[in-house]
Amino acid sequence: MKWLYCSHSDLPPPLPPASSFSSLQHIASSQPKDIPKVILKKGKTQLFKDGSPMVYSGAVDRIIGRPPPNTGDIVLVADGTEKPIGWGLYNSVSMFCVRLMQLEEEATRDPSCALDMEKLLETRINAAIELCRGVGLPSTSTNAYRLINSEGDRLSGLIVDVFGDLAVASSSAAWVEKYKSQVEACISSIDEINHIHWRPSVEILKEGMESADLKELHPSTCPQRTKDFMLISVKIKCSYQRFHMDREFLMFAATVVVFALNAAKGGAMSITGVDTSLPALELARENIVLNNWTLERHPF
Repeated sequence: MKWLYCSHSDLPPPLPPASSFSSLQHIASSQPKDIPKVILKKGKTQLFKDGSPMVYSGAVDRIIGRPPPNTGDIVLVADGTEKPIGWGLYNSVSMFCVRLMQLEEEATRDPSCALDMEKLLETRINAAIELCRGVGLPSTSTNAYRLINSEGDRLSGLIVDVFGDLAVASSSAAWVEKYKSQVEACISSIDEINHIHWRPSVEILKEGMESADLKELHPSTCPQRTKDFMLISVKIKCSYQRFHMDREFLMFAATVVVFALNAAKGGAMSITGVDTSLPALELARENIVLNNWTLERHPF
C-alpha cells in the first residue's frame, strides 16, 4: 500500500464560502492598484441590488481607500459587510456620488466588462445599436430616433439622439465627459453616422466640471429628417436645447410640432399652436410649410 503525504503548504487555498465569495472582489484584487470601496448604510443595499443606478450620498456610510477616489474613478459599491454588490463611477461633489454600471451578479455571469469602463461602454452601446436594428431603425420612413436612453440603456448620464447622419450626444454626468473620446468612437462606428454634436448639460457644472473644461458650444443645424413619412426640420440649438424622441406628446408641440403634424396627417380640421418662445414658433411654422399644409389652417 502506498501513502501520499503532503503538507498544508502543498494544498491549494480553500475557496471561500459561496455566501461570501465575490467575483468583483476577486477581479479587483488582481488590478494593478487598489480600487476604493463605497460602503452603504444598513438597510440601503436592496434598493441598488434591485436596479436603482444612482447611489445618493445619504445612502453611503463610509469610503475605504487611500487616497480617496477622484471624480470619474471606478469604485466598488459594497454592503455593510464590505461584500461588493456592484461597481460604478464615483463623483466627489454630486448628490449622486456613484453611478452604478454593473452589479455583482452580472460580473459573475460575464466578467469580461468587470471594472473595465471602456469595454463596458463598447458593449452597452453595441447592444443599443442592435436593439434599434431589431425594431427596424433607421428605416426609409424614420431616420430620427433615440439610440441611447441613459438609464434605459444602463448608461446613466448619456443620451444619444440620431437625426439622419447626425448623432447628438447629450452628456449630463461627469463620467461621460471623462470618457467622451470612447463614446464618440463607439458612435462613429455606426455606418450611417457622419457627424457627432456633443452637448454637455449645465447640470455637469453641479458634478464638479468647470466650465473651462467644456468645449464651447457652437450653434448647429440638421437638415430635413423623416419620421413616419413626415418631413421634419430640426434645429439642434433651439429653445428647449434637446429633441426628445421619447416625449412627443409633451415636447414636440413646442419645438418641432411632430404631435401637431401627426394630428394634421390624421385629418385634423384645424390645429392651433401656442408657445412663449419665438424660435419654437418659427420652427413650428417651418415644419407646417415643409409638409405642404397651410398656416392659415394650422396657425402657430
